Amino acid sequence: MNVNDKHYRAKVYDLVRQIPRGRVMTYGQIAIILGEGYTARTVGYVMHGSEDGVPWQRVINSQGKCSTSKLSIPMNLQQTMLEQEGVVFSDKDKCDLGKYQWWPQGFEPDADEQASLFTKQSSTDEHR
Repeated sequence: MNVNDKHYRAKVYDLVRQIPRGRVMTYGQIAIILGEGYTARTVGYVMHGSEDGVPWQRVINSQGKCSTSKLSIPMNLQQTMLEQEGVVFSDKDKCDLGKYQWWPQGFEPDADEQASLFTKQSSTDEHR
């Protein structure tokens, strides 16, 4: 798949447009949901050139931080926009993904599972 392909980009934008105000998704999470041919890096590339009407500010990194702080004018524009939507960031500029991360219907992780970039891992599997 080509990241510059209109249909490739449209799938990313369609998903991002569904993220409610005050909620976020991660680049890797979007890649997992969209499936083969998508990676966190390619989603980031696509989001860098997002169309008008795409709430780009709602896509953050897997640490709960904004990745655009030095790429936007004014600096920290993404975090400021999310804060205006009600997302709270810590002193270390992280939001609580457990509270603010949004999952589309049918993709919600089970309470005892943790999403990873490759598989869903049960919390009991982590202790083996």
